[in-house]
Amino acid sequence: MLTQLAYLIYALADVYTMIIFVYVLMSWIPVSTGVVADIYRVLGRVCDPFLNVFRRFIPPIGGMVDISPIVALLVLQLGVRLIISVLI
Repeated sequence: MLTQLAYLIYALADVYTMIIFVYVLMSWIPVSTGVVADIYRVLGRVCDPFLNVFRRFIPPIGGMVDISPIVALLVLQLGVRLIISVLI
């Protein structure tokens, strides 16, 4: 039972990691209308609440480069590993 729960937590964290990764990559593409813009907005609704926690503490480097997604992904992965180690 715990191994199935651990697998589920790993899988959900991996999916969320990929969603954040795609969201960050899409932020480099300037599109304001169309299907791609709609997908970007949906991903923003999913990712921004988590990323905004880190954006409050980590200012952009040079005014343009946002490293908060990198820190957010590291915290997500470390948090998942900590939760799994406590469960097992």
